[in-house]
Amino acid sequence: MNLQDFQPSEALTSRIAEQMRQVLQLTGEDIHRDGLQRTPERIGEAMQFLLKGYKEDPDAILQSALFEEDYRQMVVVKDIDFYSLCEHHMLPFFGKAHVAYIPNGKVTGLSKIARVVDVYARRLQIQERMTTQIKECIQRTLNPLGVMVVIEAEHLCMQMRGVQKQHSITTTSDFTGAFNRQETREEFLRLIKG
Repeated sequence: MNLQDFQPSEALTSRIAEQMRQVLQLTGEDIHRDGLQRTPERIGEAMQFLLKGYKEDPDAILQSALFEEDYRQMVVVKDIDFYSLCEHHMLPFFGKAHVAYIPNGKVTGLSKIARVVDVYARRLQIQERMTTQIKECIQRTLNPLGVMVVIEAEHLCMQMRGVQKQHSITTTSDFTGAFNRQETREEFLRLIKG
């Protein structure tokens, strides 16, 4: 689902907007000034889009393009852009996800891997959990010989507030099966850095 396909619920937009008016007033803002009059509704629509992953089924996405194939080498989808919201401050974190799996008789459409990343990113998240959720979904649905996920991200909760380290990157990884072998992990890491 892309932005053109997304339709926010008017009822939910209205409920979020009412709460946002109160938040804006509590910060000392004049909610009647020109620039803020429609802001609560825009936030209501934006929040529904940014958190739409709760309404999507990542397993069903992978299963929608599942094919029998006798291919048993590494499949890598790298540099998948994603945007998420940190559950601690509701500030964005964003970056790239790199996903690999070694098929065991079944492959899925390559775009489905990117969509699974989006489903988990479009929820209140922490990077560590998101990494594991993507890995577990692919392992559970495709039953491959192994899965590895690496995520590299910038966190605005570290850059805009707190320690204010503007150029820091957080890297997480998780893996199963064949990726427990160091040489297999190293091959994947070479492929995503190449």
